[in-house]
Amino acid sequence: MLIVVVALLLTSTGARAETPVGLGTADDFAVLAGSTITNTGPTTITGDVGLHPGDSVTGFDSVTQSGELHVADAVAEQAKVDLVTAYDEAAGRGPATTVATELGGQTLTTGVYDSASGTFEITGTVTLDAEGDPDAAFIFQMSSTLVTATSSSVNLINGADACNVFWQVGSSATLGTGTSFQGNILALDSITLVTGATVQGRTLARNGAVTLDTNTITRAVCGGAPSEPPGETEPPGETEPPTRTPRPTSTVPSSGDVGGGIGDQLLIGGVLLAGALLLIRVLRPSRIA
Repeated sequence: MLIVVVALLLTSTGARAETPVGLGTADDFAVLAGSTITNTGPTTITGDVGLHPGDSVTGFDSVTQSGELHVADAVAEQAKVDLVTAYDEAAGRGPATTVATELGGQTLTTGVYDSASGTFEITGTVTLDAEGDPDAAFIFQMSSTLVTATSSSVNLINGADACNVFWQVGSSATLGTGTSFQGNILALDSITLVTGATVQGRTLARNGAVTLDTNTITRAVCGGAPSEPPGETEPPGETEPPTRTPRPTSTVPSSGDVGGGIGDQLLIGGVLLAGALLLIRVLRPSRIA
């Protein structure tokens, strides 16, 4: 019996889902860098863009952004402080499960992962399976680089959410042409998105640059996309007062009606009485004088 209980406890502990890494104010940013942000071509960014301590942002005349741009200001500075905290937290999670450097073709469940080489590559598709838990987190730890091949992808299934996927990169990350990437990249140095790469998540570089080229970056929001703000509410119009139902009243006849009713009754009574007397007289004539 004791062996069974211990086995159940071990199973329960092993099945516990990894929890997400807190990003603090860096959560608001789709792009955050330390030195420079450079863009080429028509790029679309949904979320804030921040740079600190650098102040060089170039190529943004062809960027369509839904969010705020913070360059070397207090907001970007605080986001960078929170990014350092998040990076250190992600790097310290564990114990990690060591898997192959090439993630393409693998299906992984919630947990912390590293590789013997200290790097990760994606050629083809890596699938992350939350097994029905929308809060399940996936943390990938690299002491060096993250590189994806052309047209590679990260596929999320069974409730997995891009906002709960974290790529802690010890140097630089490079997403190849046409890559469809999901998750938050927390890089110590730089992040480069080659032509046509898309990111559902965040590109957050602590010290170096973020380089873009005709990309789409959408800040991931846990639980799905944010709802549209409610429209203007029409002011309430004048409310009609409630209609009261009149109480039922008894009808009281007028004095004329009362008099008329009594007269009719006396007349009918007299007729009936006369008829009764006549009938008696006809039937019993011998007793009437």
